[in-house]
Amino acid sequence: MPYPATDPDWSAVAAYAVPIGGALLLGVLVHVVLRLLARRIAQRESTRARVVRALILPLAFILPLLFFSAALRTVPMPADHLEAWAHGLRLALIGAFTWLLVRVIGAVEASILHHNPMEAADNLHARRIQTQTRVLSRVAMGAIILLGAGLALMTFPAVRQVGATLLASAGIAGLVAGIAARPVFGNLIAGLQIALAQPIRLDDVVIVEGEWGRIEEITSTYVVVRIWDERRLVVPLSWFIENPFQNWTRSSAQMLGTAFLWLDYRTPMDEVRAELERVCSDDPRWDGRVCIAQVTETGEHVMQVRLLVSARNSGEAFDLRCAVRERVIGFLACNHPYALPRLRASLGRDAEDAASPAATRQVPGSPHAEDSDTGPEAAEPDAVASGQPSGSGG
Repeated sequence: MPYPATDPDWSAVAAYAVPIGGALLLGVLVHVVLRLLARRIAQRESTRARVVRALILPLAFILPLLFFSAALRTVPMPADHLEAWAHGLRLALIGAFTWLLVRVIGAVEASILHHNPMEAADNLHARRIQTQTRVLSRVAMGAIILLGAGLALMTFPAVRQVGATLLASAGIAGLVAGIAARPVFGNLIAGLQIALAQPIRLDDVVIVEGEWGRIEEITSTYVVVRIWDERRLVVPLSWFIENPFQNWTRSSAQMLGTAFLWLDYRTPMDEVRAELERVCSDDPRWDGRVCIAQVTETGEHVMQVRLLVSARNSGEAFDLRCAVRERVIGFLACNHPYALPRLRASLGRDAEDAASPAATRQVPGSPHAEDSDTGPEAAEPDAVASGQPSGSGG
């Protein structure tokens, strides 16, 4: 038995299709226009262009979502279905707005870093600005993401109920949360202290745990130190607040370098100083401030000479120390070899052997005959002293 044909309810279809279709069409149009605008300003490096580029991509998703949310309110949809769609759109909008704020902060950070490069010779101000910018932007991004995640979770009724329960027992919950989150909040507060007080900055030369290196990266939880042999030392932020360490570029990158030499007492120090000045004046790594040679210690056999030189930064100071040490040693080896340290030994007889009669008698022609007091000169000392020839008669 054939069923009678039923005509579709075009009014109901129009009630859904017109608002939703119009919202989708308008959203796609806005999305395409914003993407084209982003391509046009992609090559600009100004702060305004960076911020606009950061805004465009999230807005290309936020605006269509807003249009679709407004269209749903005009649709004759059952209440439970409408609430489910509205809840999904709220989550999407919270995520999109969080993404938007994070991108804006990143764009401002990139613009500040671009206008304060660290490639300059004297980059102390740039390192200070970059350190503050990087740390504060990481803290702000983390806070925004945490706030967005909290808002998204609070849209679920079950989570709101859990929150009310935790507030009812705020004392115990606060104590447990404080103990569990102590490392997180400790690093967060340490990051703010480092950003404001700046005990370390990017590209600072530091000695951490006995290792020489440079600050390569500062995040919201840890610091990466690039060791001189290309290793990486990862240190929590709170460590730099709670422990002492050396910072060689805290107020200036200029450094003094020392080279110690152990030399003989007969070393001509005036010529060593002149050679040190020649070495420094010929080396482009010397900054012209300090060039000194000093005797700083004396020992039983040798003396310690300190060659003190200055350079623009720690890397050049190390290379200059090596060059000074090498060239001064080469100069002494070529011109004053006796100045290099050597071990002296006195070859002689013991006191008992020297006091014996046999030891005092010398055999003519023996190896020690020239050291004895026998001979014509010793036999007539008065004649030699008076200038008369020995053996002369009256």
